[in-house]
Amino acid sequence: MKKILLISGLALSLIACGENDNNSDKAQVEENAEETSEEQTQEPTEVPDPIDAESSDKYSYEMVVEGLKIPWGFTFLPDGSMLINEKNGDIIHFKDGQKNKIQGGPEVYDRGQGGLMDVVLHPNYENNGWIYFSYASKEGEDDGGNTAVLRAKLEGNQLTSKEVLYKASPNTTKGQHFGSRIAFDKDGYLYFSAGERGARDENPQDITRDNGKVYRLNDDGSVPSDNPFVNQENAVEAIYSYGHRNPQGMILNPETGEIWVHEHGPKGGDEINIVKKGANFGWPVVTYGENYSGTSITDERSRPEMEDPIFYWLPSIAPSGFAYITSVKFPELKGNLLAGSLKFQYLELLKLDGKKINKRTKLLEDSGRMRDVRQGPDGNIYVAIEGKGIAKLINKQ
Repeated sequence: MKKILLISGLALSLIACGENDNNSDKAQVEENAEETSEEQTQEPTEVPDPIDAESSDKYSYEMVVEGLKIPWGFTFLPDGSMLINEKNGDIIHFKDGQKNKIQGGPEVYDRGQGGLMDVVLHPNYENNGWIYFSYASKEGEDDGGNTAVLRAKLEGNQLTSKEVLYKASPNTTKGQHFGSRIAFDKDGYLYFSAGERGARDENPQDITRDNGKVYRLNDDGSVPSDNPFVNQENAVEAIYSYGHRNPQGMILNPETGEIWVHEHGPKGGDEINIVKKGANFGWPVVTYGENYSGTSITDERSRPEMEDPIFYWLPSIAPSGFAYITSVKFPELKGNLLAGSLKFQYLELLKLDGKKINKRTKLLEDSGRMRDVRQGPDGNIYVAIEGKGIAKLINKQ
């Protein structure tokens, strides 16, 4: 039914993803080390063995927006211009070849892996003008910060009508595992991720606590009445699924209507998961990874009451950014997934057969830490590369 891996095999095959679960004083080191609806009723599918990645030199890229430091997330406005989030808190509007800094952005807690993170438009943006941001926020009583989601409108060069929709608590000065990606489903619900903030034994398995979760809200920040833990005593009612470690990729699969995430494992065991209502994804009770020291976190890879990933990486690639390709400009990529690798500094193509991944291909090798990947409204594919900017994928053949 579900596969079990021997610890000895893991010890031989894993190399570090690089996100450390140790104390908060090492937060900046950890960021650098990072380099290194309805309930589902179908039977779970067997978790496949990890597969090796092939290499392809079929693609190159050309820079579109240069001079960026850590472009954590970006999106496209209806006129084809871009909004780009720099991790340090800058919001850049790139239009007609010019970069303009947007005023009035949220106050950002820029530490370790935290800062200004994802940005997406409301599905009905052209009518309502709402833009959604995820970021590390200092709001609250305790020192440090935690993941928050805000919506705002863009008027000229200024964010207006700002509303904080959710702020995870408590704050902590730890610098790891903020998440955070945002996606809307076909019914207009807002999903976002918040990593477990380095508190793996406290947060992800406890539905009375924030962090290590995927949340679902209405677009105005209110909690849907059919969320799985509504009216459950002391539960955080915004939680949709739990037992997550640090999801830094989130998409709506347009074929299935499901929300898919990929998330960082520890040393080994990065995963792709299909989010399900009320589901427990197991961290850290079950995992395909191990401690950075090489010791075991657990000898369990799976439990019947916990959701298995549909795919996991060995070794870890430290995935960030996620895209499902529908573009007719890239027929050879259509219907497949792209994910950035922070650790190995390439773009990964994941070939899909339904909900199974049967081939991995490394594109744009040694190009830099791939922080985000998006399909643009023009059908082109764009990637955010740390220390460079936003680049456009080019098929050389």
